[in-house]
Amino acid sequence: MKDNTQIATSMVLEVLLRNRRKIRAVGFDDAPFTRAAGKPVSVAGVICADTRFEGMVWGEIEPDGWDATETLSQLLIGGKFLAHLHVVLLDGISLGGFNIVDLPLLAAKLERPCIAVMRKQPNLNAMIYAMQRLPHPEKRLEVVRRAGTVHEYPPFYFQVCGADAAIAAQVLEQLTDCGHVPEALRLAHLIGSAVVKGESGRQA
Repeated sequence: MKDNTQIATSMVLEVLLRNRRKIRAVGFDDAPFTRAAGKPVSVAGVICADTRFEGMVWGEIEPDGWDATETLSQLLIGGKFLAHLHVVLLDGISLGGFNIVDLPLLAAKLERPCIAVMRKQPNLNAMIYAMQRLPHPEKRLEVVRRAGTVHEYPPFYFQVCGADAAIAAQVLEQLTDCGHVPEALRLAHLIGSAVVKGESGRQA
């Protein structure tokens, strides 16, 4: 059952969509990294009003660690951007390998709908197999499952906490300029790649 905060934040998105108002989103993506290096993984968070760049945050998480949810929260809580944000976007449910974001917890901490966006339907069996080489694979799988159903609204595939799936799909469409990726996530990917590699990649 939805709590009052979840209902309120979902209603805000509905009103913004209905009145054709700008939606401010932050999109988080990890930068390229090498697991064998054992170094922290950089994370870029890009803030956009619809598809217009407005700012960014930058942080670090442990590869295959457990600090992604807390790190993303702290990048926004107490900062200048959170009060103006309507929704939080993630490039997938995990960052830095299998540092999995607890989507319901992140939505509760930030009091904003959180959407983990994917380019295709994930292969859960492949994820389970890959997680077996890491400590506590059962715990990691439980965090993945807490994010709920993967919704299909082509070209978008996503998990969402804090808003209805149909509303989330409309939000993603409004936040996307070209292709199948919301602009905040596209820019976060390009910036992260450029900072680490010296130039952005071909695709986002």
